[in-house]
Amino acid sequence: MRVIGITGRSGSGKSTVTRLYAARGFPCIDADEVSRAVLQPGSPCLARLQKAFGSDIVEADGTLRRRLLADRAFATPEGTARLNAITHPEILRRIDAWLQEQRAAGAALAFVDGAVIVGTPFQSRCDALLLVAAPQEQSVARLCARDGISPEMARRRLGAQTPEQTLRRAARYVLENDSTPQRLEERALALLSQLGAA
Repeated sequence: MRVIGITGRSGSGKSTVTRLYAARGFPCIDADEVSRAVLQPGSPCLARLQKAFGSDIVEADGTLRRRLLADRAFATPEGTARLNAITHPEILRRIDAWLQEQRAAGAALAFVDGAVIVGTPFQSRCDALLLVAAPQEQSVARLCARDGISPEMARRRLGAQTPEQTLRRAARYVLENDSTPQRLEERALALLSQLGAA
């Protein structure tokens, strides 16, 4: 089974590509969803995050105040690295278990959607990386619309992420999301042909 990592900075459109492939019947897992699952009330990750980012990031009922954690963690590269060091090992364990299930089911190709693949232990588990790239200001506009944040906060969040040039160097395939959603879909489906999966 070939494992293709789908990566890209926030607002690039990588989730759109993942949904398209999932709708075509390919096994896909969203590392963001896995990361949300490891932050449910009672998770050992939460206590460690409170030590790192402040006890007030968790409500009295045990639920995580995600916006507050994101604002603190993504404010600096060091904060982002600290967040990743706490959450990544458990996220990886769960994704590995899912990949084993897909192999056992006989899948020939599986996609893992993750903003943070390059430079992490998971990168070596991927047979190839697919980067979805978008112009900075388009990404900023999408983030503002999706998350209800200011352009300044969107730029700060993007500034804390892996630079696009680093992602481009690591990726075997690049989908440019610089036009319409229809054009992105056409490019994503054409790439399936390249992967021998269309």
